[in-house]
Amino acid sequence: MADPCTHLLLFGATGDLSKRMLLPSLYGLDADGLLPDCLRIIATARSDMDDAGFRAIAADALAAAVEPERKNDALTERFLARLSYVPLDASTPDGFQALAKAVGEPEHLAIFLSTAPSLFGPTIAGLASAGLAGPGARLALEKPLGSDLASSRAINDAVASAYPESRTFRIDHYLGKETVQNLLALRFGNTLFEPLWNAAGIDHVQISVGETVGLESRTDYYDGMGALRDMVQNHMLQLLALVAMEPPARFDPTSVRDEKVKVLRSLRPIDTASVESHSVRGQYGPGAIAGKPVPGYAQELGRPSGTETFVALKAHVDNWRWKGVPFYLRTGKRLPDRMSEIIIQFRPVPHSMFGEAGLKPNKLIISLQPNENIGLAMMAKAPGLDRDGIRLRQVPLDIGMANAFADVRRRIAYERLLLDLIEGKQTLFVRRDEVEAQWQWIDAIRAGWAAAGMEPKPYAAGNWGPAAAIALTERDGRSWHD
Repeated sequence: MADPCTHLLLFGATGDLSKRMLLPSLYGLDADGLLPDCLRIIATARSDMDDAGFRAIAADALAAAVEPERKNDALTERFLARLSYVPLDASTPDGFQALAKAVGEPEHLAIFLSTAPSLFGPTIAGLASAGLAGPGARLALEKPLGSDLASSRAINDAVASAYPESRTFRIDHYLGKETVQNLLALRFGNTLFEPLWNAAGIDHVQISVGETVGLESRTDYYDGMGALRDMVQNHMLQLLALVAMEPPARFDPTSVRDEKVKVLRSLRPIDTASVESHSVRGQYGPGAIAGKPVPGYAQELGRPSGTETFVALKAHVDNWRWKGVPFYLRTGKRLPDRMSEIIIQFRPVPHSMFGEAGLKPNKLIISLQPNENIGLAMMAKAPGLDRDGIRLRQVPLDIGMANAFADVRRRIAYERLLLDLIEGKQTLFVRRDEVEAQWQWIDAIRAGWAAAGMEPKPYAAGNWGPAAAIALTERDGRSWHD
């Protein structure tokens, strides 16, 4: 493990992510005694204010985000005392010397960029020119890392010019979720599942991420990206890689990420020949969410748009383990439920001795949000004398993480990721070759959409996307898990 950093430099410190996630996460780590005593947090953004002004903003953020039972005046004051602030316009190089002076000469420095991607290049150049890219500095980047393979490579090249891969931490906050990490424990810490975790035991896999919200405050960003690039490119492909990867030799950054990138490179391209049969684009229109009417995407945006707010895909991993097993992915906005889940549908028993007893194949349900849970649907005998023959019923075996670990505080994903950044642990961060393999697969889909002239199909807000998404699975004799 690298030495823990003594200074954390937080770019975009007055932004929404900082207020909702980063500052409350750092407070939680500090309250639990997990931050190095010597750690200073230097915040920077374009707003012109002094240390006291930023500490007031941070105090308001903590008051809004931290659970009442965890608020403590003494701990809050201790955390706020770690904070200082330096105003900086990252698009101009002049202010970086003042920033370097405020940081001083730390032995180990962690830098967190929560800024617009257009500022990554100038910010990295400014950091390097100010001497903040030395051997003791590590850099974390918040997504999005480009909008296609070419722009992603440009960002990665800019990063590599100052920070080697061993000191670069690309963030996908899904990887900080407990249940995502528990997927590794489930697979590789138990002999129960791994012998069946292949084409012989699994019929198909579903990964669904649903949002009930519309554009909110992300209008310009989202309309320029769409559901495929916003959700599938990073979060969902990372989940797919964790489900499909081979057992790593060790739980270390190189071993885990080597296996993930093998999966991403094994994804069968969805190209011009297959894009119409293997993908669905949708855009929500007016409808209702939780019984309340909501406008359509074009009405929220204020103009017509060809951006997809829903996408469903049928993917294949072309290797021995997953030969012939489809991976169905779907995500969208204005769907009926806010949820993220992975469904592992096992194959049916090869022969039923029970006749027409309602035998159903087992199903593993891994829920990431809103509640973290692992459930296994199993067959059991229904109580009774069975005068007319034995009756079976599918019953759930649920492991509610909040109940199973009631004695352990549930942490938000950024707590784990920030602590790993501070301590120099890269396992839960994304490597450059992973990012570029993801973009290569996504770019082929977008090129196929363009070549086929595939426009988003309409769906009413509050529904699970266009009817074509249902047909995507039902053509194969399967159904989405709703």
